[in-house]
Amino acid sequence: MKSLQEIIDGAKRLVFFGGAGVSTESGIPDFRSVDGLYSQRYAYPPETILSHSFFEVRPAEFFEFYRDRMLFPNAKPNKAHTWLAKFEETGRLTGVVTQNIDGLHQAAGSRRVFELHGSVHRNYCMDCGKFFPMETILHSTGIPRCECGGVIKPDVVLYEEGLDDATVRGALRVISQADVLIVAGTSLTVYPAAGFLDAFSGRHLILINRDPTPADGRAELVIHDKVGEVLDAVRI
Repeated sequence: MKSLQEIIDGAKRLVFFGGAGVSTESGIPDFRSVDGLYSQRYAYPPETILSHSFFEVRPAEFFEFYRDRMLFPNAKPNKAHTWLAKFEETGRLTGVVTQNIDGLHQAAGSRRVFELHGSVHRNYCMDCGKFFPMETILHSTGIPRCECGGVIKPDVVLYEEGLDDATVRGALRVISQADVLIVAGTSLTVYPAAGFLDAFSGRHLILINRDPTPADGRAELVIHDKVGEVLDAVRI
């Protein structure tokens, strides 16, 4: 913790790259832990249900799973989200790059957030493009539809879909310009997001994760603990 404090005290352009482990302390389950989404039992594997092809062929079953397991309207920002929002106010946090779709960084007050996998708070009609909030999906039944008759699709990146180009460019830009990169709450096994670390050429790479990751050997500092607890102990 002393080393972490010293690195953050000297940071001029810090970027935070986070995954599902950042939001588990808010009560949102991750995917690959023992209690995660992929360890639960469904008629189809979650990665199949959350694919573009499944959405097209079995939309009713997709939305049943999506409402039940992907939407957490009562989740609140935790210590990690709050710390990052406060650190952004100092002007030394230049970006939050997240694989999460829950919008908790923005709820905590962060403004420069790059959502690689989209957001549950953005939904749009596939025919006319009209926007709908998360509540429209949450309180719908069957396949949610717009007044025009089109299917309302969540603006989240499903398996088999590509990432948004503008979001990718923005995320890679801030990572490449950072002198400190904190990677937290991610297994670093999902690509292309995991490959974003290759854009970092700064001085200090820090990894905070409950379990070991493939990139532990590349980091200057590795902390195996809860992200919120670690960040909350760092003075701003």
